[in-house]
Amino acid sequence: MGASEGTPRRLGGGRSRCPHCGLPRDRAATLGHEWVMLEPDLRPLAHEVPAGHRWIELSDGRVTVYGVCPPDPFQRCRIEHRLACPNRSLPDLWPWLTDRRSENARRGEDVRRTERRHAPEPEPPPEEWPDAG
Repeated sequence: MGASEGTPRRLGGGRSRCPHCGLPRDRAATLGHEWVMLEPDLRPLAHEVPAGHRWIELSDGRVTVYGVCPPDPFQRCRIEHRLACPNRSLPDLWPWLTDRRSENARRGEDVRRTERRHAPEPEPPPEEWPDAG
């Protein structure tokens, strides 16, 4: 099957958990044959993100940094998860990103609380203790 036949093949990225906060992040291939971890379910308007941090999704599933200034006012982009990770020390790049980091910290705590709540209960002690002698 040639490259020009049918629809373009999409590169599989997938999802993994961040080792710093435990939240999911999307794995995407770049034009440079590397991988970048992107914040899932967040596609801000490109003009709200500085040029060096805008990742644009291409039709084949890869992403590339979008440095056009000013961008199309309706263009959406992605950002790296490391910028939104609540457990990484970063400068306050944009007010909305600070809000996202706070929201991710809250979500991470909710996940941990749920995991603790669903942990198996320890078995109650027996009614009578055995005679130890």
